[in-house]
Amino acid sequence: MKLWAIIAIVASVILIGFIFYSFKVKDIEMPKYRVIKQLGEVEIREYPSLILAKTSLKKSDYDQEGSNGFRTVAGYIFGGNQSQQKIAMTAPVIMSMGDSASMSFVMPSEYNMQDLPTPSNNQVKLIQESPKILAAIRFGGYSSTEKIKKYAEQLYAELKKNNLETRGELLYMGYNAPWDVTNRRNEVAIELVKVE
Repeated sequence: MKLWAIIAIVASVILIGFIFYSFKVKDIEMPKYRVIKQLGEVEIREYPSLILAKTSLKKSDYDQEGSNGFRTVAGYIFGGNQSQQKIAMTAPVIMSMGDSASMSFVMPSEYNMQDLPTPSNNQVKLIQESPKILAAIRFGGYSSTEKIKKYAEQLYAELKKNNLETRGELLYMGYNAPWDVTNRRNEVAIELVKVE
């Protein structure tokens, strides 16, 4: 058998493995939010209190900072903590897109602040977030700074049309592993002051 044929078979097996793994990890934990109302393509959601492992970023540019932030926080859940404890991956990964840009992983709901090990890297902080109302809009495919900006404009336009006041910074929320090629889920979201 020729070398190119062997390479093609190996590549096919790897691709099938990645596709299988993609479907297998779809059951990872996500925050249990409640949809309050729908405004066109925008969902208004009520989120419970969440614990985040968070790191600061130099700028709020997804293309330039997304990978660095992801690696820093991923180090914590892959054992980069004082107990060398592995913590299950959850979705979404959250990037705060404002002046104080950051990348966060949501900690699994089985943990409270006292249960979580201290990060080894002092760039990672554990934060308890209070319950929030978020407005979110979903889009597919791979993310980019340009796509996030496009959907953020759509989100802000819908909220302005409905006279909804926002606070805080724009959030990008990514739900997929980099090797997921189909059914990719991305969102941009922002906190609302109140919802009638």
